Parts: sequence; structure tokens; C-alpha cells
Amino acid sequence: MKEKLKLVSTNCYSFTNSETNVEINVYLNPRLFQDFVEDEAINQLYNASLLPGVVSPVIGMPDIHTGFGLPIGGVMATDYEKGVVSAGAVGMDINCGVRLITTKIDANEIDKEKISKILNKISSRVPSGVGKSSALKSLRKPDLDAIANLGVEYFLRAGYGRKEDLERIEDKGCIKGADAGAIPKSARERADQLATIGGGNHFIEIGRVSKVFDEELSSRFGLFKNMMYVLIHTGSRGLGHQICTDYSRIMWEHSEKNGTRAPVKGLACAPVFSEDGQNYLKAMACAANYAFCNRQLITHFVREAFVEILKRPESELGLDLLYDVAHNIAKKEKHGKKWLLVHRKGATRALPAGHADNPTCYRDTGHPAIIPGSMGTASYVLVGLSEIYRTFCSVNHGAGRVMSRRRAKSEFTKEELLEQTKNVVIASSNLKALLDEAPLAYKDIDEVVFTLVDAGLTKPVVKLKPMGVLKGEGEES
Repeated sequence: MKEKLKLVSTNCYSFTNSETNVEINVYLNPRLFQDFVEDEAINQLYNASLLPGVVSPVIGMPDIHTGFGLPIGGVMATDYEKGVVSAGAVGMDINCGVRLITTKIDANEIDKEKISKILNKISSRVPSGVGKSSALKSLRKPDLDAIANLGVEYFLRAGYGRKEDLERIEDKGCIKGADAGAIPKSARERADQLATIGGGNHFIEIGRVSKVFDEELSSRFGLFKNMMYVLIHTGSRGLGHQICTDYSRIMWEHSEKNGTRAPVKGLACAPVFSEDGQNYLKAMACAANYAFCNRQLITHFVREAFVEILKRPESELGLDLLYDVAHNIAKKEKHGKKWLLVHRKGATRALPAGHADNPTCYRDTGHPAIIPGSMGTASYVLVGLSEIYRTFCSVNHGAGRVMSRRRAKSEFTKEELLEQTKNVVIASSNLKALLDEAPLAYKDIDEVVFTLVDAGLTKPVVKLKPMGVLKGEGEES
């Protein structure tokens, strides 16, 4: 399939599905394109272009790699009135997102020992690893109706965070239309994982701002060189995974009845306004709100850990939420004159300045888009430019894998992992379990980020460098 892709503009390769007249656009710079060998990921984009009501183009981000149904780094928009919704095109870990916390702490004043103590204190409150339940018993049986209806506000009322946090979360931490009644029983049984990281590529990272690209924007965002930050990357955990699994099965089994037979099971879909489509969207919104709450609770415990270890008041440390963005989501959005359902799997929004859906505090700048790299490597904060509408206001969500987890585990040793992550404190008692997250199993984050920068879609604000990381062990399932 790669041979079909032709360069049509800077870092944008494209071909058209002649059957549906839908374009498939893939954003890669020359080096990434040369190294790209995943024909299956391109085939997955092609399959997505066959679904009913898909709006051109179907897009592959620079971090594209093969997934379940739609590739990770895939963006697919469908006509909201006449199109379909696909659980597999949203992804397993619904709203697997990332939030960035800024601080007033000079990184030069904090040594490795203190970073290790902070991470250990966080881990005592925030369990990591596949299948881990909440450390607090009160969080193991959450009120799913309250989470569906209120989202993050529900936990703010209980004292977990600051009122001003809400304005700096996508959709203020509550996607409308959620209905806990649409959550399957099998998924409800996995709702005991609030305030946990999980496994796979999820993490809590402490680091420093290493480079400033735009002084004005970085100042507006409270990101100053050599000041510390915290990144939190996790999602809806087992709840979201089970919702995706169950509704993918339902959509596949009902595809004849719904008249929406997909080319592969991973893209099983249903009309947006069918019973299956509406039930999925209600359950998906519940999982998304659960994920926002998960990251909010973790933020609360992160703030507590910094205060306890550094023995300074929270007001002095800062620890302000910059923004929280969702990956793995389907959202009703207006693009041009049409209402679309935009599926972003391993992709995130980057609404440009002036977009009405930006929070008030970011209306004139565009909200920060947060792009984490692999363990031990850089991350970026950027904003979308006016050309971002070419991708339905979407950007990549990370670096993207170049090596399967199985291959990484067999190829790297603990010593090689430590060499790849030198100068970074890794809070883990089992480094062998993290071999699949070795930095060399991922693409070069600089190449990935600047693919869209050079294409004129985004502008970098700052580059972030890790100092310490708390990782979840094992692959999510």
C-alpha cells in the first residue's frame, strides 16, 4: 500500500480510494516515510475510507502504526447525520489522554534523591500496572451516574482539586450525553480503577522545560526554561477497554441488521442514530468522563506528594493545571458547514486561536496540545495553526512505535534500557517488565513533531525533558 502514496504537499502523502472518492492522507517527513514499513496501517486507513458516510480525508498522523481496526495515529470523520460510529476507530482505552501541570520549582534545586522520593510518594497513592485497583477503598465502587452527569466536577465537590482546574480540561471534564445505563455489566465490573495509571505506555513524569520556541506563548502558559513540570498520561482503564470490546462485538453482530457491514471486525460500526450507535456514544462518554476523573484524582495526589516531600505550601510550588487533552475519542464537531463525528484514535485535538470550542482562557492562543515522547525522551507543547483544519484540527498524540512490544522485550536488556534512559529516575522495582517501553522501540519524537510543524499545521511552544518517571508495568488488556 505504501507505493500508492504520492507526495502532494510538504510532508503529506496521499492517494484516493477510487471506490468512494475519499482521500487517504498520511503525514510523514522524508526520513519517516523512508523508514515506514507498516503497509497494514495504510490498509487500515483504506478500510476506514470504505465505511458509510466517511468524509474525506481519512488521515494518518506522523506517529501512525498498526492498531485494531483503525491504526493508532488515525483520524476518521463521518457525517453526523448520515454516517456511522465505530468503537474500534475510537480505540480500546477511551480518553487515554494527557495533562500537564506547571510549577514554580527550579529544576536545578531538585536532585535525583528528591525526585525519587516524590515518585515513591505518588506511587503509594496511585497504583501502577495492569489490573491494579484504586488504593482508596472509597474509589473502588464509584458512583457511575454521578461521573456520567458531572464528570470532574463531582470529585472537585469532594475536595479533589481546585475549582479553576475545570476550565483547563477539555469539555471541562464532562462530555455531555453520557448515560451510565448504557455501560455493559462486564464493563461496570472493571470500574474499580480510579486514581491508577495502568500499564503499557501510561506514566507520571517529572521533568524540566528544556527549550522555549515561543517566548510569548510559553509565558502565557506558565512554562519557563528550567522550571519543573508534571505529565500524567492514562485513561479510562479497564472500563473503557471493556466498553470498546463489548460494543465492537455488538456492532459486528448487528451489522446486517444495521446495514453497516465493515470490511474488518476492528472497524465494526453502526449508524450514529441507531440504537447501537447511540448506546455506544453514551457509554463512550461515560468512559471519557471516568478518564478525566482518573487524571484529576491523580493530580490531587501528585500535589499532595510534592507538598509533603518538599515541605513547602502548594501556593508556593504552583502545581497549576495547564491543560488536559483527550485521545481515543469520537466527538461531534462542526467543520465548515457540516456537523461531523470525528474519531481520533491515538490522536488529539489542537484547536487554533479563535476556535469557539477553546476554553475562554485559551480563546486567543489556541489551547495547548501536549505531545508526550517515549520514556526517557523529550515531549512537546504546541498549538494548532489555521492550516490545522486540513486534519480536522487533529495532531499526533505521541511518538509512535516502530517496534512491537514482543520484539522490544526480546531485543533489549535491562542494561540497554538504563543506557537509553540515563539521567532519568525510573520508579520501578522491575525494570525487565518495562523493556517494551524502551525509547528505541519508538520513533524519534523530534522528527514526528516537526513533521506537522514543517507542514505548517502546528507551532512548537516548548520542549520538555524528563527527570523522573513512574511507569505502569505490563500491557493493557
